[in-house]
Amino acid sequence: MDEQALLGLNPNADADFRQRALAYFEQLKISQDAWQVCAEALAQSIYSDDHIKFFCFQVLEHQVKFKYSELTEVQQQLIRETLITWLQAQMLSAQPEKTFIRNKAAQVFALLFVTEYLTKWPKFFFDILSVVDLNPRGVDMYLRILMAVDAELVDRDVVHTSEASYYFTLTLEARRNTLLKDTMREQCIPSLVESWYQILQNYQYNNSELTCQCLEVVGAYVSWIDLSLIANERFINMLLGHMSVEVLREEACDCLFEIVNKGMDPIDKTKLVESLCQVLQSAGLFSIDQEDDVDFLARFSKLVNGMGQALIASWTKLIKNGDMKSAQDTLQAIEAKVALMLQLLIHEDDDISSNIIGFCYDYLHILKQLSALSDQQKANVEAIMLAVMKKLTYDEEYNFENEGEDEAMFVEYRKQLKLLLDRLAQVSPELLLASVRRVFNTTLQNWQTTRFMEVEVAIRLLYMLAEALPVSHGAHFSGDVTKATALQDMMRTLVTSGVSAYQHTSVTLEFFETVVRYEKFFAVEPQHIPTVLMAFLDHRGLRHTSPKVRSRTAYLFSRFVKSLNKQMNPFIEDVLNRIQDLMELSPPENGYQALLSSDDQLFIYETAGVLIVNSEYSAERKQVLMRNLLTPLMEKFKVLLEKLMMAQDEDRQMALADCLNHAVGFASRTSKAFSNKQTVKQCGCSEVYLDCLQTFLPALSCPLQKEVLRSGVRTFLHRMIICLEEEVLPFIPSASEHMLKDCEAKDLQEFIPLINQITAKFKTQVSPFLQQMFMPLLHAIFEVLLLPAEENDQSAALEKQMLRRSYFAFLQTVTGSGMSEVIANQGAENVERVLFTVIQGAVDYPDPIAQKTCFIILSKLVELWGGKDGPVGFADFVYKHIVPACFLAPLKQTFDLADAQTVLALSECAVTLKTIHLKRGPECIQYLQQEYLPSLQVAPEIIQ
Repeated sequence: MDEQALLGLNPNADADFRQRALAYFEQLKISQDAWQVCAEALAQSIYSDDHIKFFCFQVLEHQVKFKYSELTEVQQQLIRETLITWLQAQMLSAQPEKTFIRNKAAQVFALLFVTEYLTKWPKFFFDILSVVDLNPRGVDMYLRILMAVDAELVDRDVVHTSEASYYFTLTLEARRNTLLKDTMREQCIPSLVESWYQILQNYQYNNSELTCQCLEVVGAYVSWIDLSLIANERFINMLLGHMSVEVLREEACDCLFEIVNKGMDPIDKTKLVESLCQVLQSAGLFSIDQEDDVDFLARFSKLVNGMGQALIASWTKLIKNGDMKSAQDTLQAIEAKVALMLQLLIHEDDDISSNIIGFCYDYLHILKQLSALSDQQKANVEAIMLAVMKKLTYDEEYNFENEGEDEAMFVEYRKQLKLLLDRLAQVSPELLLASVRRVFNTTLQNWQTTRFMEVEVAIRLLYMLAEALPVSHGAHFSGDVTKATALQDMMRTLVTSGVSAYQHTSVTLEFFETVVRYEKFFAVEPQHIPTVLMAFLDHRGLRHTSPKVRSRTAYLFSRFVKSLNKQMNPFIEDVLNRIQDLMELSPPENGYQALLSSDDQLFIYETAGVLIVNSEYSAERKQVLMRNLLTPLMEKFKVLLEKLMMAQDEDRQMALADCLNHAVGFASRTSKAFSNKQTVKQCGCSEVYLDCLQTFLPALSCPLQKEVLRSGVRTFLHRMIICLEEEVLPFIPSASEHMLKDCEAKDLQEFIPLINQITAKFKTQVSPFLQQMFMPLLHAIFEVLLLPAEENDQSAALEKQMLRRSYFAFLQTVTGSGMSEVIANQGAENVERVLFTVIQGAVDYPDPIAQKTCFIILSKLVELWGGKDGPVGFADFVYKHIVPACFLAPLKQTFDLADAQTVLALSECAVTLKTIHLKRGPECIQYLQQEYLPSLQVAPEIIQ
């Protein structure tokens, strides 16, 4: 072997050596006999370096996985012998191999098993067992091989193929795996089970590592072997013995879980679970309070969850089968586990609690189906409810300012508890409402002296009721009187108690979230609106010390104002005055840290726009207010643009460009307040927005920071096309001219949707403009597409692909908007060039999205120009180019019908042919029969 290349296998080797080792590995993979060198190195223990041994196994693995069938009988025999020799050496060497080498060796054994067991190596396991006997190192390898075999046979993740052939291969693998498992069940599983029993018996007191490994193997295989081989007295007694040995009990727990999880007859399953429970209970394992090992309790909780869910699955099947007597017995067995379930659910460790939620959820689902609940069942529901309320509470350690992994896990756990709460609401909505009301009122009466987590959870519960007790369109305060009264009372308490002043971010945020969720309350009791508005606007909300609270409040305030609509009328000018300082465009030079980020300010500008547009003021007053809102932005914009033109330092240029972009974005955002009922014209605001346009457009000719500035102005133009309609048209030509100067692929790609929007919206109104800018736009596109790029520059290739798609989308918009004359009037040479690009797009580029668009364009052009009165020469073009394109595109190797987009492209291709036939009639059929199909060497009988 190339010793120099092998040096690069060491993780600490430098990049050049590593690169060389990688290239060497690739070379060995394609070599005919390299695997023999590696096999010899392993069999004779030539190398002591771990990374080289691992490398040798990788080469063997590649050979067995991809090129095994190419080997002769003798060579295949050599691989078998190499592995057995290596295994024998393991038991004699002074030091065991590193774990990663043993795992890789096990994978190679497993691959060989899958390939040879049914044909050449039926004694695979017996050969391995005869070598390893009860030698601890040998047993370790035997157990690793068993796990690797199980992974090959059972794990659904093991699919070694590309997407296209995925399903076909999956079916082949599934059939092969079924056959392997069936053969194993017949020939060797009882012997393997016996070997596991011997290993467990032999090592349970003196080698916990091997015992745990063996328990893991039993747990893995139990899902697909005959359960009676494991679920019998000698095995179960041994497993239960392990439950009281500290180093074994977690694995024993998992093993029992797999046994309980095994699919079987519902009555047998109930018996199995019940017998297990009796033994576990008599062993004292149900006394949770005495146990302080949380890792074990987490596994035990998973086991109890498995037993509970298994019993519930049995109950469901028995009910379905009409066996009411057995169903009743199973229900009693389930009820008997509820006390234990509750102990685990309420446990202070969230992992232990989380593991039992599935059983709890399914138990509530049973109660939901019963016609009436017993007193005990009602008590159980209440106990679950109290447990959920308690467990929803944050603990002291939760870090609100810097949320990490633990915090993320608690948030996920809270989501699980929310599902339980929703299920409780389905079982007993009255009880849930009464419980939440009791907790809420008790907590809010003394909120000043109560810990933050209890106040937060009380408000959180009120918030969660909105989803737990669903209504249409948030109408919580009408309909069911009891519910409406309870919610109304709680909301009144929330907004009048002063709890919004609580000094903790979690309580503050929960207050605002809940106020916005129950916005319909303010339609019933509008007198509370000023109180809540003040909370939003002062140090509790938008001026809070925490940036997180300010940011979230900005969004919630926007939602609150929108939802109140006309009820905001009395407060509009006051609110606009109070938020004025929050809307200041903070320029980069003064180092002053604004209260809100630019993203948060977007919501404030939108809110201001909504207040003005939805007000009952006259159009004149609305115009004045809107001008007051936007004039400071325009003035600041002019000043900043001048500063940008003078700026030398690139960082300063970027900061100024960002600030200019924010100004455009804020103005754009105010326009979201307009609607079909309240248009810009009706509100008298057209002039203000036209002034904005005139202010912002000069930024397009700024040579600095083009990308940022153009992006902002382009977005503003998109909005104005919607809001100002034809009033925007005079600005489009000069804006387009600037945007087409020195542009790159990305600029063009983003500019084309703007032209598409104008074309689709104004159609013939913009025909003269389109005719004028059609070729300049195409020249700019072709220029960028023809730029040479590095061969392996992925991002440049992708940008070109996206630009090509945008170009075809533009042509599709023009032809689809009934404006084909825009293309027709470009002169014969240009028209021909455009048509050829579409043919090229349909056939030559392996991009089904672009191909689909090209065929849509072609069929539209055939529909418009393909008749007898079409442009001169177009009929020729149809037969010489469009018809062939319809056949050549699907014949390309890259045309992959397993891909959904390609299927759509094929569909459009068929539509194109159909349109040609519609427009040209029998002449089209005649051309296909007599000229085109014979030219493809298609047999006459197929043509006919």
